[in-house]
Amino acid sequence: MCWRNNSIVLFTDFGPSGPYIGQMESVLRLTAPNVPVINLLSNAPTADPRLSSYLLAALRHSFPVGSIFLAVVDPGVGSTRRAVVLQADGQTFVGPDNGLLNTVAVQAQNAQWSEIIWKPEHCSMSFHGRDLFGPVAAKLAINAADDLLQPFDRNDLSDWPQDLAEVVYFDYYGNAMTGLRYHEGLAGKILNIHDIAIKQADTFGAVEEQQAFWYKNSSGLVEIAVNKGRAERQLCLKLGMEIGF
Repeated sequence: MCWRNNSIVLFTDFGPSGPYIGQMESVLRLTAPNVPVINLLSNAPTADPRLSSYLLAALRHSFPVGSIFLAVVDPGVGSTRRAVVLQADGQTFVGPDNGLLNTVAVQAQNAQWSEIIWKPEHCSMSFHGRDLFGPVAAKLAINAADDLLQPFDRNDLSDWPQDLAEVVYFDYYGNAMTGLRYHEGLAGKILNIHDIAIKQADTFGAVEEQQAFWYKNSSGLVEIAVNKGRAERQLCLKLGMEIGF
């Protein structure tokens, strides 16, 4: 099995402060010192691997073949859930088998799963990101992981939706990303969210200040925004809210 050396991309719900990102980066640099580490996102939906999975599946397209994603949104850390590696269309994902990687798999043209069978000598029950997933991602990056994984067939994702018509993330500006990929069939339609009807616009400048609109964002998802305002606050939006057209 050959793993292309590219970069390790962090996707977590650890938050922007605290020691956790730094601790994981230290492990990565010790094992793979010449591999770039990119902290893509540290505020994925807290303890919600389902919502996070749709965000991960969209954001991965900004990275090239060979990228290794160290993805940790893991409320069941220390439980019997498996630790896995997913190869999907030339990219690699390391993380818990709790749904976080499922959307990547069902959207991919080619997906192959492996269970992590390697057990570190010292492994905290509450920080597998540092003690288990981090070392495996680093070893994959330097092509030293052949004995750490055991492939398995997955046939339990037939009911996992490829898209999710729910709010999955709020960015720094208060814009609400959904888990629904934009397609031409949505053009010009009215988006409805808890009894609010929102029209489509292509750009922020196409609507009046403080006006709500929806658009295709830079990651290809349907997103709700307010021009020079915060959609999250002004429209009283919450994670997991359903949208409809």
